[in-house]
Amino acid sequence: MNGTSASPLGNVNLCFYGAGSMAEAILRGLTEARLASPDRITVMNRQNAERLQELHRRYGVIPAVQEQAKHDALHNADVIVLGMKPKDSANALRALAPLLRPEQLIVSAIAGLSIGTMESLLGGSRAIVRTMPNTSSMISLGATGISFSPAVTADQRELALAMFEAIGITAVVEEPLIEAVNGVSGSGPAYVYYLMEAMIDAGIDLGLTAEAAKELTVQTVLGAAEMVRRTGENPADLRRKVTSPGGTTQAAIETLERFHYQEGMNAAILRCAERAKEMGEAIRMEAALPLARSE
Repeated sequence: MNGTSASPLGNVNLCFYGAGSMAEAILRGLTEARLASPDRITVMNRQNAERLQELHRRYGVIPAVQEQAKHDALHNADVIVLGMKPKDSANALRALAPLLRPEQLIVSAIAGLSIGTMESLLGGSRAIVRTMPNTSSMISLGATGISFSPAVTADQRELALAMFEAIGITAVVEEPLIEAVNGVSGSGPAYVYYLMEAMIDAGIDLGLTAEAAKELTVQTVLGAAEMVRRTGENPADLRRKVTSPGGTTQAAIETLERFHYQEGMNAAILRCAERAKEMGEAIRMEAALPLARSE
């Protein structure tokens, strides 16, 4: 047995249209969790055949390099996962439209691309799942926001949830809130990495070796996240518990407050969500234009 028979995706043909870091995160999660069989997963992109071969070597998935192979993979797939760059999505979806079958499920991981715009580009009502995963999906610790079009069936909903629950947690939200998910968790790992960069640099400035500063920072972030998860307590309550009046932690927190740390983080998350909306509007406007000439 290949271990996928009990999975809703065990007998499903998957096609990944786009082969970037997010697609790889999902691929790795699916194959390592044995949720889907690699020999039923096809990957394709515009022209980077070397990248497709790399994914084949790592995960055993099938690369589609030639145009006919791409067309066949798209037409025969039960689930098509869209992971191309937002700037390429309008033309890609127009080209995809004549290859689709009515019963296929479209899963989008493209920032800003709305269900309405996808339906417009694909020529009408479709079973579409709009998602916003993050790259922690690569180690099965992802967080994914999910919205469904009205045409998605109960079985297709189960397929989509199974796909993303295999690589982390899911939050089903109304589509307008997908941008909020993008701001909080979609881009969230980068905020934490940025914090870790600062902690490591500060440790080095204080005399720690780079290795010690990194190890201490990684364990501190890991431990703090696990404390929130295990205790179920609000992070603000945990912070107050470790902040003694007049102590070192209070001095540090007060310094962050002087630099408007929380306001800056809130503004960053809001700007991320706004940028996703701007990208979606740009795609929507492009969708009203004729198909661009081939390069």
